[in-house]
Amino acid sequence: MSGGETSYEILEARFGQIGALGEAARVLTWDRSVNMPRKGAPGRAEQLASLRRVVHEKITDPAMPDLLDAAEEEVARDPWRGANLREMRRRWIHASALDADLIAAMARADSECEMAWRGAREADDYEAVKPCLRTVLELVRRAGEARAEALGCPLYDALMDVYEPGARTGRIDALFDDLAGFLPGFLDRVLQTQAGEPQPLPLDGPFSVEAQRSLSERLMVQLGFDFEAGRLDVSLHPFCSGVPGDIRVTTRYDTTDFTQSVMAVLHETGHALYNAGLPPEWRRQPVGSARGMAMHESQSLIVEMQACRSAEFIGFLAPLVRDAFDGAGPAWSADNLRRHYRRVARSLIRVDADEVTYPAHVILRYRLERELIGGGLSLDDLPGAWADGLEELLGIRPPDDASGCLQDIHWYSGTWGYFPTYALGALAAAQLFETALAARPGIPDALSRGDFTPLLGWLREAVHRKGSLPATTDDLLREATGIPLRTDSFRRHLERRYLSDR
Repeated sequence: MSGGETSYEILEARFGQIGALGEAARVLTWDRSVNMPRKGAPGRAEQLASLRRVVHEKITDPAMPDLLDAAEEEVARDPWRGANLREMRRRWIHASALDADLIAAMARADSECEMAWRGAREADDYEAVKPCLRTVLELVRRAGEARAEALGCPLYDALMDVYEPGARTGRIDALFDDLAGFLPGFLDRVLQTQAGEPQPLPLDGPFSVEAQRSLSERLMVQLGFDFEAGRLDVSLHPFCSGVPGDIRVTTRYDTTDFTQSVMAVLHETGHALYNAGLPPEWRRQPVGSARGMAMHESQSLIVEMQACRSAEFIGFLAPLVRDAFDGAGPAWSADNLRRHYRRVARSLIRVDADEVTYPAHVILRYRLERELIGGGLSLDDLPGAWADGLEELLGIRPPDDASGCLQDIHWYSGTWGYFPTYALGALAAAQLFETALAARPGIPDALSRGDFTPLLGWLREAVHRKGSLPATTDDLLREATGIPLRTDSFRRHLERRYLSDR
């Protein structure tokens, strides 16, 4: 130990370097999805593999266990440093379970398979990408087995723990079983109610990409996005990446329908606001990161679903939409736009699904993912199992693989154990929004003026500034709402919006 540094100070410096390397990897990954030509894939795969190897070597340094143990007493009286050390140890456990060669192999396979997926999806050719996906799945299984042994938990739980610390299938099964018992009957009631109401009037296009982008950028600023610290681009699959001070949001445009791209941007802006609101004094430290992907998804859904599909905000949005696309007549009224954004249907595409049917899409992927990881389902049988599962849950079958098992990027880019967080995020968003309304009753009136300051201010205090100080999502929710994650608020929200507030 040199220069009188404590063990904790050495760890903090090391994890600061690891955090900076992670930021570089995120920007390279964003560029791969937005700008990079297809022939750049092999080179980018090697770049990302090298970065992952360096990070892995830093975090698995033989001195790490002794430093972590020695630092315990040094941080005993400091909640933030103590939480940071806890998160350092968690990352060390995950990393030390894997060897550097496996880390690099996964990075190469993920990059190559993602690029192959882009062409396969466009061509509706699952067979073309299946060999790459098989390699990814084999490597994910190897990593999951190693992590499971280190964590002392089942393989799939170990994969989920990467994205949602402490997540376990028993807890998720209970929540999802509750949803699965409620949603089918509720969906039938909503569809029956809609059948007796006027249908939404069509919004006639075309809607130019330029006009959609201009409207999206205006709305992002309205929400609080800083374009001097971020940007909006186009990708095949909408996402938010980058780092505080350089946040990258992407969307995709459809010139026949602007409604989806607008909400996709608002959704990703929710992620961006969470990233921007994390505690700046802990940037690049584990405790300064988002608590987990369920909480991250809650922040996008609290913006898109809870706030921006509210009657109040749609009343603000309608004249902006009308002006952006030179609309005229009753089709461009706030009431008609609200009907468009609250239309419930048995849909094929997860990212375009309404909030009533969305959990079914997540439950489908969760079930298939567990079967694939566990070996109960082969990749050869995935397209058929997908179609059967969707028919069971929503009563529809995809006509092709592009709208079936090829529609999402996650598995092809090596992201396994992530899907449950989407539905968990929906539950958390409803629970947080309900609490925010009780704490700040003026939020709806502010949304009617396009003012997100009261809501964002509450989220900054209750969620964003806490980073990963709470140990789990349930801990954070207990602090913010008084209870751990439940389905009650989500059910009340759906019943109000789709049956009462017509």
